[in-house]
Amino acid sequence: MLERRYLKYADWPLVVVALLLSGVGLAVVYSATHNLPGASSPYEYVIRQAVWLGVGLAAMVLATLWDYRVIVAWAPYLLGFSLLLLVAVLVAGPVISGARRWLVIGPVNFQPSELAKVTTVVALAWLLGRRDDWDTFLAIGVALGLAALPTVLVLLEPDLGTSLTFVAIAFVMLYGAGASAWRLGLLAGLGLLALVAAVVVSRLGWVEILKDYQIERLVVFLNPAAAKYGAGWNVIQSMIAIGSGEFFGKGYLAGTQTQLAFLPARHTDFVFSVIGEEGGFLGASLVLFLYFLLLWRLLVIAEQAKDREGRLLALGVFGLVFFHTVVNIGMAVGLLPVTGLPLPFISTGGTNLITMFAGLGLALNVSLRRKKLLFDE
Repeated sequence: MLERRYLKYADWPLVVVALLLSGVGLAVVYSATHNLPGASSPYEYVIRQAVWLGVGLAAMVLATLWDYRVIVAWAPYLLGFSLLLLVAVLVAGPVISGARRWLVIGPVNFQPSELAKVTTVVALAWLLGRRDDWDTFLAIGVALGLAALPTVLVLLEPDLGTSLTFVAIAFVMLYGAGASAWRLGLLAGLGLLALVAAVVVSRLGWVEILKDYQIERLVVFLNPAAAKYGAGWNVIQSMIAIGSGEFFGKGYLAGTQTQLAFLPARHTDFVFSVIGEEGGFLGASLVLFLYFLLLWRLLVIAEQAKDREGRLLALGVFGLVFFHTVVNIGMAVGLLPVTGLPLPFISTGGTNLITMFAGLGLALNVSLRRKKLLFDE
C-alpha cells in the first residue's frame, strides 16, 4: 500500500530532474578531475561523488518516511543539535585552508553548516507556522533572529557564503509567510549597507569582521583585471572558459582551460565553467533549464501543500536551491563575488549533495501528504 501511494503521489518530475542534474554532475566531475594532480586514479573523484549520490538518495527517501508535521514539531531539537555541532566545529574542528568548517568522523570530513541549512528550514517552518501575521518589523526581526543563530556561528568559521544562505532562506520563507516585499527589501538594503561597512572597518583595521581574503573576493569582482595574477585570476579564467565554449562547446573532455588546468577549483566553485566550455551555450542552457524545472516543481509543491507548514517547508527548500544556483553561476560568469558556494547536485562535496537531497526529501514529504495519505488514514 505504501509503495503504491509513493508511485501515485510522489512528485516524479522533481526526482527525475534531480537525477538528471546529478548525472550531469558525475560526467562533469570526471571531466574536471580525471587528470587532477594528486588523485590516486582518474576515477577517484567521480567514484566518491557516486557514493555520496547514493547516500543522498537514501537521505531523500528517509526524509519522506515521517509525516513532515512530526519533523516540524521536532524543529527546536533539530536546530539545537545542529547549533551544537557548529559550536563543536569552532572548538575542535581542524583548521583547513585557514578555516574551521569540518568535523572529522573517521575517514569522513563532515560539514555541520550543511546540516544546519536543512534544520533552519524546518525551524523557520515551525516558527512561521505558529501565527498568520508576519508583516511587521518586529515579527520579521524574530524570524531573522532565529536565522541569525547559525549565521553567526558559520560566519565565525569563517564562511561568508554559507552564512548568507541562512539569510536568503529566511527572506524567502518570510515572504511566503506574508511579510511584504517592501519591508524585506528595506531590510535587505540595510544588510547590504552593513556588509559595505564591515568591509570598510575591516580594511581600515579597526575591527576584523571579515578576513582579508573575503574582502578581496568582494572587491575584486568589480574589476577582476586589476588583480589578474592574484584574486582576479579565478574569475578571469572562468569567464575565458565559458566564452571559449561559444554555442556548441569544445566537446566533452576537450576544454582547454579545464584540461590544461588553467581553470581553478573546476570541480567545486567553477564547475559551471566546465559546462560552459565543453557544452557551450547550448549545454549551459540545458543545465539552466533543468534548474528551472526543479525550482518550478518546488513552487508547485508549495502551492499544492495542504497546510501552512508544508507550504513553508517547500518554499524553504526552494530558497536553498535557488540561492546556491544563482550565486554559483553568478560568480562563474563574473556577476557576483566568489563565495565558495557549490552548484547543487553537480559540484563535488558529499555533505552538500546529501543536504540538497534531504531538502528535496522534505519537499517530496509535503507532496506525498498533500491529500489524506499515509499517516492521515
